[in-house]
Amino acid sequence: MSLKISVIGTGYLGAVHAACMAELGHTVVGIDTDASKIEALAAGRSPIYEPGLPELLTSTGESGRLTWSTDISAAADADVHFVCVGTPQRAGEYAANTDYVFAAFTALAPHMKAGSIAVGKSTVPVGTVPRVLEAIRENVTDGIDARLVWNPEFLREGFAVKDTLTPDRFVYGVEGEFADADVEKLDEVYDKALAAGTPRLVTNYATAELVKVSANAFLATKISFINAMAEICEATGGDVLALADAIGHDERIGRKFLGAGVGFGGGCLPKDIRAFLARGEELGLPDSVAFLRGVDATNLRRRERVVTLVEGALGDVAGKPIAVLGAAFKPNSDDIRDSPALDVAERLVQLGADVRVHDPEALPVARANRPGPNYVDTVDEALDGAQIVLHLTEWKQYRELDPAEVATKVANKVVIDGRNALDGARWADAGFTVHSLGRPVVEAR
Repeated sequence: MSLKISVIGTGYLGAVHAACMAELGHTVVGIDTDASKIEALAAGRSPIYEPGLPELLTSTGESGRLTWSTDISAAADADVHFVCVGTPQRAGEYAANTDYVFAAFTALAPHMKAGSIAVGKSTVPVGTVPRVLEAIRENVTDGIDARLVWNPEFLREGFAVKDTLTPDRFVYGVEGEFADADVEKLDEVYDKALAAGTPRLVTNYATAELVKVSANAFLATKISFINAMAEICEATGGDVLALADAIGHDERIGRKFLGAGVGFGGGCLPKDIRAFLARGEELGLPDSVAFLRGVDATNLRRRERVVTLVEGALGDVAGKPIAVLGAAFKPNSDDIRDSPALDVAERLVQLGADVRVHDPEALPVARANRPGPNYVDTVDEALDGAQIVLHLTEWKQYRELDPAEVATKVANKVVIDGRNALDGARWADAGFTVHSLGRPVVEAR
């Protein structure tokens, strides 16, 4: 069944969600206060680098099912309203900033019609949703019921279109007299995925709030665990890659997210574990979330470890050219939020190094938001005369570099593989000394 849908907030989550809902056959309007963003989306230009999204914006826009507006009243005819605004970390605090969430629902409420439901997709601290529902009640038109579902998102950057159209599960947080009707309405939205067998879990509000942040806390813990083991391996001569393979064969553990390296970043894991930590302490449960401090600290130590390896290889880095391959926090994205690669680059700049950063997609965002390093448009510019090469974002084109060709461009054959993704033996055969995180040094041959 085709529904009329509004999507409030057209950042990473909202832009993808709006386009995918239109792809599912619904009539969708995406709404944002940022006029330049709406103008770009209306022209079929994606505000982010996300594979498959530009094509989806074009096809659904041309079909007439997807339109864009800066006017919240454009939501008035919608049956379902998705709120997809951000919850960034508060400046100087660990806690999440939910101001945008409350502002969006408060602005939306007067435009809700009889039978329509508001659906939150933003990641919020547990205990937020009842207050959001109260904000809706206070602002809906007289005679209109306040109806709210919490439907957390589980998107992976680089795979967001796939994860929206064919997710691995749906979670509906519902409560109150309209719970059954709200579940039925959301089932209509996702009918194609549900018909294909996607599991659907119906929970109360608190559980739905906890699902996304709990998942992120678990994944962050798994990554930091293997990075802590990398530290042990570095001190003892162990090989963290072989270790991860060995323990990953245990079906209780699994191999996914046991990739040791420079650590995680992005707009979700770092801020979500810190917000979870802050919320746990607010609830009087500091011991229940205390482990997250160690998770965060381990993650940040890996960045410092790369800087230490650079200094160990070069001594005083002042004035020395250093090639940094990668700016985005992960490949197939232009997201530089809490990027380990840029964190390392900026630390080296502070030490006086001549840092040249390349990235296939993230350079415009990095230049606009993180000035400091010298951003270069080609890999060759980064490599030219470099004293050391840092591989910090595992883009395919970096993994497939020819070490023999790289050797003709650099001044010193040393590489630090911050993602444990390069073929160390192949680089050593080309004359490079290869440093990895949690693995023995591979000497030049």
